[in-house]
Amino acid sequence: MQLNKLYLYVFSVCIALTVVSTAHAEEKVLNSSLDSIPVDSVPQPSTDSNLTLTVDPNLPQNDLWQRIRNGYALRTLNSPLVANHEQWYAKRPDYMQRMTERGQRYLHFIVEEVERRGMPSEIALLPMIESAFNPGGNSVSNASGIWQFIPSTGKHFGMQQNWWYDGRRNIISATLGALDYLQKLHGIFGDWELALAAYNWGEGAVQRALAHNRKLGLPANYANLKMPSETRNYVPKLQAIKNIVSNPASFGLALHPVPDQPYFVAVSTSKNIDMELAAGLADVTLDEFRALNPAHNRPVILQENSEVLLLPVDKVETFRTNLASNSLPLVSWQAYKSRKGEQINGLATRFGLSPETFRSINGLSTKQLKVNTGQMLLVPLNGQSAENEFKAFNSHPALASQLPGNTIRYTVRKGDTLSAISRLYKVSVEKLQGWNNNVKTLNPGQHIFIMQLDKSSHISSADKNRSKLGMASKRMKKFMYKTQRIAQYP
Repeated sequence: MQLNKLYLYVFSVCIALTVVSTAHAEEKVLNSSLDSIPVDSVPQPSTDSNLTLTVDPNLPQNDLWQRIRNGYALRTLNSPLVANHEQWYAKRPDYMQRMTERGQRYLHFIVEEVERRGMPSEIALLPMIESAFNPGGNSVSNASGIWQFIPSTGKHFGMQQNWWYDGRRNIISATLGALDYLQKLHGIFGDWELALAAYNWGEGAVQRALAHNRKLGLPANYANLKMPSETRNYVPKLQAIKNIVSNPASFGLALHPVPDQPYFVAVSTSKNIDMELAAGLADVTLDEFRALNPAHNRPVILQENSEVLLLPVDKVETFRTNLASNSLPLVSWQAYKSRKGEQINGLATRFGLSPETFRSINGLSTKQLKVNTGQMLLVPLNGQSAENEFKAFNSHPALASQLPGNTIRYTVRKGDTLSAISRLYKVSVEKLQGWNNNVKTLNPGQHIFIMQLDKSSHISSADKNRSKLGMASKRMKKFMYKTQRIAQYP
């Protein structure tokens, strides 16, 4: 009973964390207390009278995939679209492996919260089709995080977004916000397929499509609505993932094992601390630390933005012990307000950084030479040298704001290279890299963006060479329908 009360208390703490105060750039006096708190909540009985969960209480619950299978509750779809998506995933075992490896960090928390709300367990699989569980993915509509919130919807659900921090990437607040939103949509439409369509397309768009069908005397359901291709494929894609999770062997796949136990713990702190130092104190890689704390845009974590850090369960005591014995400063960065006429190269030299590192830390374009007057920048504290590279999850401007309308998205296939793609579209490698955050290596399944300077001739050239480089991306008209599709970077 006491443990249950503790879990419920923690859940209330997590909800409180979804609204964070706007960060200031002043350095705070460092305080000292840390307490570790388990994040996952105790599943509660379903409160949805229209939903029946099929859970076998006698089945061993040491496999999270089986726990998800036990809670399936959505209507089963059988259609050519489902089969197409099954085939797509089945042909990409490496992609599935990367996706499920990333998902192992977050799935237990998501499943616990889905069950607590009495929702179909398939909802826990949605980040697979939204983001492939990549917390650093940005879509062309500036959607972000594993649940792919656009800025306005994120703010509506209490996710603070500023220079230092993006709550849409906070695993706890984004998950709670996404499930709140899905429950709201289910309450509006009374149907999970329509709720899912609205999550992807927008509730207003679905309501207008329903009204149109009713006016014409047509069935007002998901299957009969006129909708963009992206939304038409949304539920079938979830069904395909569901089918693969149900029986991966039948598709020639093996799921990365995910134990049915919490992966992370929330550690409360009132300290400002460098991200790299925090990772070192916890004895985890910087990549692992950032994957659990992806909301932080800069290499220093400000307490105003997040009163907790997420750490692997088995690293909490290591972190606390090392922090208690640490004699080094916890922060090595400070905010700097630029003055009129200051240039990037001069500022980088002044603070002991290379121009490349200075740009990376501050999310500046490679073509930008000057900074705006009064622009907030991050620089080493007290002039200390800090050449360690740091690439925040969203330190680069969103692609949608950088590229003009005549842009296509190309899906990288096996054997593709930057030079080959640049020849295909008759652009320089430098321009191709500039449009894609200075990408240097390509992986199958990755999406890159190409600005068409002469759409007719270039697309025609691409069509003629598809046999060499695979399918080219759809034309811009179809591309613009995809308002919340993630640019998935393996």
